[in-house]
Amino acid sequence: MANHKTKLAVFCSGSGTNFQAIFHAINERNLPAEVVLCVSNRSECGAMSFASQHGIATLHISEKQYETPEKFGAEMLKALEQNGIEYILLAGYLRKVPSSVVEAYSYKMLNIHPALLPKFGGPGMYGINVHKAVLASGEKETGATVHYVDAEYDKGPILLQGRVPVKSGDTPESLAARVLECEHRLYPDALEKLLIGSGQ
Repeated sequence: MANHKTKLAVFCSGSGTNFQAIFHAINERNLPAEVVLCVSNRSECGAMSFASQHGIATLHISEKQYETPEKFGAEMLKALEQNGIEYILLAGYLRKVPSSVVEAYSYKMLNIHPALLPKFGGPGMYGINVHKAVLASGEKETGATVHYVDAEYDKGPILLQGRVPVKSGDTPESLAARVLECEHRLYPDALEKLLIGSGQ
């Protein structure tokens, strides 16, 4: 299946800048993949708008819509299967993925984290909180990590890391901006590594 394109779902909660970086990199690098579904816990966000503008199917799904976590997970899995999803990329998705989905996509789900894991990971460590913690610790270096998703927050095996120096005078916002630039390069690199490694 030389012409097979791996079907990807991207999970987002916000503006979707990593989603956009992935989408553009697939085209620019001619990677054997396509984003066919954007999943979000928010019906209106930048990521969902970007998906709609580019003909990518969207799915607004939230645990609040279901009576039990099990039903939530079952509906999410059903949608992923209906779209033929082979890999899931978490890109600023601020909800815990249902355990049934994590199990079904073992070693087929990636996340990007704005720090050099295992440092500055775990519950509460997201967004600007991470960069505040890095600066408070006096670290001289930070970066971004793409890792496989498992049952524990930010504990899955690491696929790729990119390093960013911490500069004197950095604010959480200035550091966040540089780390985000790193993320936009790193996630496409990790996807390319994943696709080549999976023999596609």
